[in-house]
Amino acid sequence: MSIERDIKTSQSEFRAISTLLGDAMSQFAKLFQNEIDLAKAEVGEKLQKIGSALGLIVGGAVLVIPAIVMALFALSAALISAGWSQPVSYLTSAIIAAAIAAVLVAIGINRLDARHLAPRETIGQLEKDKDTVKGMVR
Repeated sequence: MSIERDIKTSQSEFRAISTLLGDAMSQFAKLFQNEIDLAKAEVGEKLQKIGSALGLIVGGAVLVIPAIVMALFALSAALISAGWSQPVSYLTSAIIAAAIAAVLVAIGINRLDARHLAPRETIGQLEKDKDTVKGMVR
């Protein structure tokens, strides 16, 4: 009878271990799916930031042009009235326009910096999950 009881006990322990292993794999699958959902959300957010930055660059380039042209003509006219020659006053206005354009482009490029667009939360969470799975396997 003792052998039969040991066999039954071993079978129930095997079922318990297989159930635990199945539960662990199920939890891992859920965890992995959650991480995929997080990555999708984070990548979507980063793409939205890229679109927003590009929209600002294009919008700034298109909408500021008429205002800058008029301001530069006014500056040139003021310089000419002050006794400057036409070529020098126009060149001065062009240099000012180039400086403004450089600032706008620099701001847009800064917003597209890869360090700001990396999915940091997902990467960090995946590292934690990797450690958790390693702990489960041990």
